[in-house]
Amino acid sequence: MEKRILGIVFSLMGAIGLIMAAITFVNGGSGTRNVKLIVIYAVLGAVFFFAGMGLIRNTKDKPS
Repeated sequence: MEKRILGIVFSLMGAIGLIMAAITFVNGGSGTRNVKLIVIYAVLGAVFFFAGMGLIRNTKDKPS
């Protein structure tokens, strides 16, 4: 059960990171700083999101 909860937390953190990348992209502006922020948010968000999904999917529940 702990792995599944950790997977949910990771998935939520990843979704927040992807949303922050999208908001930074939409708010625009030019410059290397915005591009770096978008890439960092998107990469970390994707890593956390897919790690969380993997934990949720691969965790087997044992009957109590």
